[in-house]
Amino acid sequence: MHQLLRRLWSRRGIHSVAGQMFGLQVAVVLVLVAAAVVALLLESRGDAEHEAQKRSLAVAASVASDPSVRRALTDGRPGAALQQQAEETRKLSGVDFVVVMSPTGVRYTHPDPARIGQHFIGSISAALHGGVVTETTAGTLGPSVRTVVPVTGPGGKVVGLVSAGITVHRVTLAAGREMPLVLTAAGLVLTAATGGSALIGRRLSHQTHGLGPVQMTRMYEHHDAVLHAVREGVLIVDPRGRLLLANDEARRLLGLGATDLDGRPVTDLGLDPEAEQLLLSGRVTTDEVIEVGDRLLAVSQRPAAPAEPAGWVATLRDTTELSALMGRVELVQGRLRLLYDAGIRIGTTLDVHRTAEELAEFAVSGFADHVTVDLTDAVLRGEEPTAPDAVELRRVALGGRRPDIPFYPAGDLIRFDASTPQAACFRSGQPALEADLAAFSGWQAQDADRARRLVAHGVHTMVTVPLRARGVILGVVTFWRSKEPAPFTHEDLSLAEELVARAAVSIDNARRFAREHAMAVTLQRSLLPHALPEQNAVEVAHRYVPAEASLGGVGGDWFDVIPLPGARVAIVVGDVVGHGLHAAATMGQLRTAVQNLSTLDLPPDELLWHLDELVTRIDQDREGDGGTPTLTGATCLYAIYDPVLGRCTMARAGHLEPVLVHPDGHARLSGAAAGPPLGLGGLPYEMTEVLLPEGSSIVLYTDGLVEDRRHDIDERIERLRRAVEPAGRTPDQMCRAAMATMLPGPPRDDVALVVARTRLLDEEHTACWEVPSDPSAVAGVRAAAAGILRDWGLEEEAFTLELTLSELVTNAIRYGTGPIGVRLIHDRSLICEVSDGSSVSPHLRRATSMEEGGRGLFLVAQFADRWGTRYTAEGKVIWTEQRLAAPS
Repeated sequence: MHQLLRRLWSRRGIHSVAGQMFGLQVAVVLVLVAAAVVALLLESRGDAEHEAQKRSLAVAASVASDPSVRRALTDGRPGAALQQQAEETRKLSGVDFVVVMSPTGVRYTHPDPARIGQHFIGSISAALHGGVVTETTAGTLGPSVRTVVPVTGPGGKVVGLVSAGITVHRVTLAAGREMPLVLTAAGLVLTAATGGSALIGRRLSHQTHGLGPVQMTRMYEHHDAVLHAVREGVLIVDPRGRLLLANDEARRLLGLGATDLDGRPVTDLGLDPEAEQLLLSGRVTTDEVIEVGDRLLAVSQRPAAPAEPAGWVATLRDTTELSALMGRVELVQGRLRLLYDAGIRIGTTLDVHRTAEELAEFAVSGFADHVTVDLTDAVLRGEEPTAPDAVELRRVALGGRRPDIPFYPAGDLIRFDASTPQAACFRSGQPALEADLAAFSGWQAQDADRARRLVAHGVHTMVTVPLRARGVILGVVTFWRSKEPAPFTHEDLSLAEELVARAAVSIDNARRFAREHAMAVTLQRSLLPHALPEQNAVEVAHRYVPAEASLGGVGGDWFDVIPLPGARVAIVVGDVVGHGLHAAATMGQLRTAVQNLSTLDLPPDELLWHLDELVTRIDQDREGDGGTPTLTGATCLYAIYDPVLGRCTMARAGHLEPVLVHPDGHARLSGAAAGPPLGLGGLPYEMTEVLLPEGSSIVLYTDGLVEDRRHDIDERIERLRRAVEPAGRTPDQMCRAAMATMLPGPPRDDVALVVARTRLLDEEHTACWEVPSDPSAVAGVRAAAAGILRDWGLEEEAFTLELTLSELVTNAIRYGTGPIGVRLIHDRSLICEVSDGSSVSPHLRRATSMEEGGRGLFLVAQFADRWGTRYTAEGKVIWTEQRLAAPS
């Protein structure tokens, strides 16, 4: 029975008459059985819901009529006994819950003690007026029925409510016990009906051979059309080698004529030996090409019946024209493959020379025996090529199979004669073909002796194609053949144009990139310091290496050394995220801003805070311009070194931590607190102070020096620390060691490195003392300062210094608060500092003719070369500088 069903339900059986009849009978039985089961389920569900309503009502009414329940609710003292009674009732009655509640719906009992005291969820308004509430709800366990009945006290007053609930599923369990019996009966009926239908279908299938009505009609209607109207020959040969059938196309292809050939041996047909042998062998083959007369036939041969030997069927197709067409297709495919490979292998870098060499190397491997690429010098410089009076091209690339061919070598500047194909091609923009160089039709005018030697070495044909990109001719490419005997054709000329056109775009892209890179490098170098300012606080060495053009181009790394009042110096290193002209211009903005902010003599943390505000404003201005990126991501480290105190204060905004190298060679990280990058807005920066012995070195750098995709950043910083650690080296030697260790190859990002070795100004170059808050002390200050200047050999500066001290000390005594201090520093200039405890800064103004005061600070500004104010934690410092004459 199982095999019978499989046979009837096979794909062929479904479409046969027997299969359709069998399927219809089974479908009718299935519909009847399904209808009976559904009717039973619907009836059972209705009965179950009705039964659930009756049971919940009975349980709720029995509890409500219990005198003990009424008494507990009337007295207003429901307790644990009521909860226990409700639970016993619930278990005995088989309901899901029995809830006794107050008239307001507050539960006194519940199967879950945690819900006692909570409000009942459901409708109770009708029960409060003496009615009964029955609801059907859909809960998490399925449909359920709950009933609420009132509990009446004396006088018919409702003193409480009782609710009982049960899920419909509990009631349907009884009906579910009848379901297996129903399903068993339905299965027996379905099996009997299917068996009877299968027996009838088997007999009908045997009589119709498994065919449907449409198939049987179509088989007879199209038999002749399939055999005689198709453009493919069909032959049927029996196991004894006799021809059973040959359609019209087979007769035409084999030249058998129109005579009756059915039943004749294949050996009597007069076929070619190869075709006769194949048809007699019965060998299985697919598209085997044989030659019959002047035709090429593709023969496919298969057994007629796989189960028993009933001969074989052969099909014939004429492939004579197809073979010729396939030859041309293969040629076109080869050229398309060549152009596709050219797009992959040419232009892998943004370098003009390398792209030209890739063109020469590729063309030699698949198109020509020798290739020369000649470009204008303007293209090599990244400039726009112009039309010169004379065709002068630089040979950029030369490739060939033999090195002894006497071509102009690479690097030569060639002035092509006007009659040569190269000059004509460059001027007109049209390719040129010289099929026979031995004819010397004018191409030899460039160099007749060299031309004869080229022909003597076997070079016999040439194609010259202009390198044109975006309407501009960049140069010419010449293809030569010497080893392959066939000359270039016009089809080869078209292929050469396509090949050169692809390479021209890559060369022009490289030219434009070289120009952009050169502009960015020029801009960046113009914005970086050309020479470090003279100062005595630190000995500085620095390195700056822009990123390779092919690896990202110029970035926004920068550094600066800024002299500050009091012989101090500020060292700055920063980095702007990104590459190109925008990054370089942004770097210039930030460097200028730092220089301007440094004139205010701010602490490092305050300066970075002001710089962060500036970047935030710039970003806000750029928000409307979708093509301009914001500056968020820029980093900066600002450090101030005081050679008098040997103290370095620093703060960093998202920048890498500097390395401090002590005189004994021990190197460590500075411990400077990290701060957010510039542009985040409003976040504070923390300043770190470090005391450095004389001869210590501060190593500041950008991330391009230490970042490497293959190594962790901490490993790279540790490697830098070891590179600068040995003692006894100058800052320049430390720079060389760091660059050699960290950058063995071209950097992927800009690299800025600054090494500053600290110096100290000893007591012979500084003098300081405190001044009493008494105007009479000013004379003593002037006398002490004059004595110090005599010791320093600066008697000529005494008058100006005494005048300056008189005004500044007098102002401090009159307007400031104590303590008041004076410090003189002999550096490249004479520095005078007067400090007090007030944070009020003096204001320079011009006194009128009737005023007695207000001229002192004006005189100080006139006599001193520079003056200013800086604030400290204790107050402020007024400083002046007097330029000293250079020693003779």
